[in-house]
Amino acid sequence: MKSKQTLFFITLFIGVLFINDISAQYGYGSPYGYGSRSMYGRRSAIPQAGPTENTKEETPPTAEEIVDEQMPSITEAIGLDPFEQAVVRTSLVQSVQQRIELQILELEPLKIKEEVEKIKRRQDAELKAGLPEDKYEAFMELQENHFKAKKKKKKKKKKKNKD
Repeated sequence: MKSKQTLFFITLFIGVLFINDISAQYGYGSPYGYGSRSMYGRRSAIPQAGPTENTKEETPPTAEEIVDEQMPSITEAIGLDPFEQAVVRTSLVQSVQQRIELQILELEPLKIKEEVEKIKRRQDAELKAGLPEDKYEAFMELQENHFKAKKKKKKKKKKKNKD
């Protein structure tokens, strides 16, 4: 009988030591309100997955924004007056808008290539009609260089040696 009482007290003592861990597992008796018995002030320690307001979907730039970024470098490289700037800007906006629409349609690569060629021919015809020949040629050269103006090379002066 003595051994049964000792075994009972040891089991009770171990149970009292681990009662906090057991109750934490099931969510009972926590002082912070976690668990089904205490619904008041219930908070979740696990962050909730879901849409966050901080992530903003970036919208792709519009045709006008793309052309507006390129226009200063084009104007500077070619030396366009305000009328010529308007002609170039209008033509480029239409072309870029049509190319964006082609990307959205997701056509076959061969069909896209044909359509891009049509857009390019139309743009070239508009620019040729609206710009003087020298500025048209300068624009075409600039377009081949992907609208990167050539840097002017500085001439190096040779020093003369006085003997």
